[in-house]
Amino acid sequence: MPQLKFDTVIVRFGGEIGIKADWTRKLYERRLITNIKAVLKKHAISHTAFVRKFGRLYIKTMQAEEAAEKLTRVFGISSLSPALETISDLNNILNTSTRLASLRFKKGKSFAVRCHRIGTHAYTSQEVSRQLGSSILTQLPQLKLKVDLTHPDQVLHIEVREDKAYVFTDVFKGVGGLPLGTQPKLICLMKGDQSSAAACWMTMKRGCPSILVYFQEAERTSKSSLKKATSTAKRLMEWSTGFPRKLYVVRTKANFLKPAQDYPATLKSLLRKRLMLKIAQGLAKMKNAEGIVTGDTIQKKEAAQTLHAFRIQDEAAKDYPVYRPLLGLDPHEIEELAQKIGLEKTTPQKVRHRARTKKTQAAPIRLDDIKQIEKELNTQKTVDQAIKSSRVLEV
Repeated sequence: MPQLKFDTVIVRFGGEIGIKADWTRKLYERRLITNIKAVLKKHAISHTAFVRKFGRLYIKTMQAEEAAEKLTRVFGISSLSPALETISDLNNILNTSTRLASLRFKKGKSFAVRCHRIGTHAYTSQEVSRQLGSSILTQLPQLKLKVDLTHPDQVLHIEVREDKAYVFTDVFKGVGGLPLGTQPKLICLMKGDQSSAAACWMTMKRGCPSILVYFQEAERTSKSSLKKATSTAKRLMEWSTGFPRKLYVVRTKANFLKPAQDYPATLKSLLRKRLMLKIAQGLAKMKNAEGIVTGDTIQKKEAAQTLHAFRIQDEAAKDYPVYRPLLGLDPHEIEELAQKIGLEKTTPQKVRHRARTKKTQAAPIRLDDIKQIEKELNTQKTVDQAIKSSRVLEV
């Protein structure tokens, strides 16, 4: 029996898209199709047509399996399936589905048939499932299959819509969310670690394109750390095909360490973080962004990772909101999210560094005192110089 070639990808829109008002839903769907086309173009996957239906997009391509796999990294998609298209005549459905079962079903396993139907037809979904199940058992006795409607080992799906029917066995899970580009841009502060990249990814999932900013503290950060940050940015940008792949690098040797070197560690840490947010705010104004994203989490024993410290830090960028998407996650949950995104694991060296910093207790610091010190250090001049001297890397 000749090998069947899937000719269609069924794209199921994220649930949130379907509940939007008609005008908004169409806008989101158009943005999603633009993002899908960018991914197909990047991977040289040819296609002949896009057929848009309510809640569905049908992509006509002879590279359906490859396309479905690549499109799992497009925000706004709940799931995808490589499928065979046929007409909605019952005999055609039965013949095509039985042929597919003969090639895809494993010997000795249980199976079930699931039919989803939209439109008016001369048969019901239950009739399709019942007749197809009988056809598979009758025509494929060599596979020694058995029916299990509750917990089957394998499932044959039929989706009937008006005059077309689509037959498939695989469902690739998407990440859902909103199509990238349907929300304003955000400045994402990158450290090259899992947390900052994961925080950025979570805002991307809500439709916000990212402007990545990395602070290279020359006396603390080696070239290898910048290389790792660049590698992390590349992995992250795999989720935003079609959008600019740039990493803004701000050199901070003079800007951060020298002016604050005579202050206690806790105070110096807050000064550095406030300065980073001031620079991020300047970049947000330049790039028409709507906020700043960091990978901060609450660490009670770290001076700069407490709610009190966050309040002091955020005042430095009072013209823009500072988002911390990971605030409610524990380290294990962040690790799981990082693996899902495809990020590298945190190195043992970085874990040891965090363990040492946890021993530092945050001293009570008043915001007025911080602002007075910044005035004496002429922070705004430092911010302007940092933005002016920043460089852009293509990732």
